[in-house]
Amino acid sequence: MRGFDSLNFSLCLAKIIPSQIEFKRKILVQIKSSQNMLSGKKVLITGGTGSLGQALTERLLKTDVETIRIFSRNENKQVMMEDKIQDKRLRFLIGDVRDKDRLVTALEDIDIVFHAAALKHVPVIEYNPFESIKTNVIGSQNVIDACLYQNVETAICIGTDKAVSPLNTYGATKLLMEKLFVTANNYLNRKKHRTKFLAVRYGNVVGSSGSVIPKFIEQIQAKKKITITDPKMTRFSITMEQALDLIIDAASSGKESEIYVPKLKAYSITDIKEVLFELLDNTGEEVVGIRPGEKLHEILINKDEIRCSWNLGNKYMIANPLRDENDIKRSYSNKISKIDKMEIYSSDNVERLSKEELKKTITESGLLDVQK
Repeated sequence: MRGFDSLNFSLCLAKIIPSQIEFKRKILVQIKSSQNMLSGKKVLITGGTGSLGQALTERLLKTDVETIRIFSRNENKQVMMEDKIQDKRLRFLIGDVRDKDRLVTALEDIDIVFHAAALKHVPVIEYNPFESIKTNVIGSQNVIDACLYQNVETAICIGTDKAVSPLNTYGATKLLMEKLFVTANNYLNRKKHRTKFLAVRYGNVVGSSGSVIPKFIEQIQAKKKITITDPKMTRFSITMEQALDLIIDAASSGKESEIYVPKLKAYSITDIKEVLFELLDNTGEEVVGIRPGEKLHEILINKDEIRCSWNLGNKYMIANPLRDENDIKRSYSNKISKIDKMEIYSSDNVERLSKEELKKTITESGLLDVQK
């Protein structure tokens, strides 16, 4: 057996450890920057009783934030959330983003707004399209107007992959929401308003309500065949923690008028099926076909947006087309570069999660325990 080569081992450490230390250092700097940004701040979350709103609230309460106001129209969910998350910094306000006057009152003295309120169920919206326009579009403009009236520091809206080249009404309304937010800075008088408007965009969070993994788990545990839309379908993989990291980082480091998109791996529906069959049981499958308005692959940046998109660490940034490239580089201290080797950012042309990574993600998500 070959003896231990201390010289080679030291050389390996010399190569590996500095890169790991530098990576961890950057993460710690990012976390500290976000915590400093939130220290002493008053925050409002629209749609704060939803799954994202509650997760974001719990994350923010780990910082030195002064106050978090939960703004939503669901009285019962507010009562349940207040009972679940007992913290003196929480305030619960009944209200609807369709009501601008109520928003103006709710945003008094607020520093940061996370806009997560939306109608989201595709079939419901297809049947009631104008109701989604009232909430997702007019409601978003109400948030913008109220932020300007109260001179809020930062307002960030939560977007979706369905806003990219939309095939359904939901996607179209969320595209308009993004457009309203990223163009709101175009006509601001900086002597009167300090507000910077930003957006983040990502796909379904792993294990979120209505997504494929909990649906498959429920079907398998009920000894039913799983219903697959198309075996070739792919989706980006993002956990709730990754989504929160993106949102808080964007609110902390964003300049204005940008859309931030995370760099993610993807998975195929076939891989999900095989992994769950291994973890649980093989109950068979049935191919039911893609639903109207559904895409075979998720797209987070389309080919036209690529022209205005930049590499920025662990995320991409889609810039306002009206901004000068040199100005963008200066605002990021030249730590940014144009995307030049990608035509489209789609779930079928990025690195795939291995089956072991999928197993780990599903197991750590707690979905298998919840569904029992």
